[in-house]
Amino acid sequence: MFRTFTEVLEAARSRGPATIAVAAAHDPDVIESLKLARELHLAEGILVGKGSDIRNLAREAGFEVSDSQIVNEPDPGVALRQAIALVREGRAGLLMKGKVVTANLIRAILDKEAGLRTGRQLSQVIVFQLPGIDRLMLMTDAAINIAPALAQKVELCRNAIDLARAVGIEKPNIAALCALEMVNPEMPATVDAAALCAMSRRGQLAGCYIEGPIAMDACLSKFAAERKRIQSPVVENTDIFLAPNIEAANILYRAIVYLAKAESGGVVMGARVPLVLLSRAETPDTKVRSIALAMLAAGN
Repeated sequence: MFRTFTEVLEAARSRGPATIAVAAAHDPDVIESLKLARELHLAEGILVGKGSDIRNLAREAGFEVSDSQIVNEPDPGVALRQAIALVREGRAGLLMKGKVVTANLIRAILDKEAGLRTGRQLSQVIVFQLPGIDRLMLMTDAAINIAPALAQKVELCRNAIDLARAVGIEKPNIAALCALEMVNPEMPATVDAAALCAMSRRGQLAGCYIEGPIAMDACLSKFAAERKRIQSPVVENTDIFLAPNIEAANILYRAIVYLAKAESGGVVMGARVPLVLLSRAETPDTKVRSIALAMLAAGN
């Protein structure tokens, strides 16, 4: 089990370098992240986008990019389709988002004829490393699924389990987060959480232990769990946090990063290859960690 991102990067580097197709690569943070990935002997990119902008940004970053690495296509939609085609043709093993709208990227991935769909639900899984905690933890889904129903939450769990295994967590503990621990029909998330628990116990959702409904404090604090009379393997040992909806997940993720000062990385699972799809506000270091996670997930 990898306990730090340093270990993740070392493991990915031992499998690399990967080739990443970048859709609309004329973005300074993308260029900087690929420069860092090269310096770590982690990955090389095929940059699809505005060729002149890519060259200028690379020059400003001190990043040498050969002509063979650039596919000049100023139209973002066409650049996106060309980047996906590189993956479909086997010329690239991963796909990374540049200056394209996330919704357009998802639609292109799910295209029945020219996309990378597999029949699985797409979902983002974030991995984070918190100061003072000697292991990695995961959460889902802060980017793709707005208000997932029970069937979608099952797929979110499966995608997160796949990434957990890629970082060495063989049977992850999942907390189906809610505002309280009692099932309340007026709070649909609690009903879904109880159903996920039952599915896990009966083998319908294998390879994990799920607890829910459960509030965040009971996951993180033995004291809180004892006061609430909760006995569960997830107490102070949660591997995956399943949020009830995109708002809760996004707020939790930002709080973990900005208030708790966590390092993070994330990938979208469920497509033919893992997708490096992050907010424009993410740092190049976060993108590099995400590339490493995608490499491990692709080879798992």
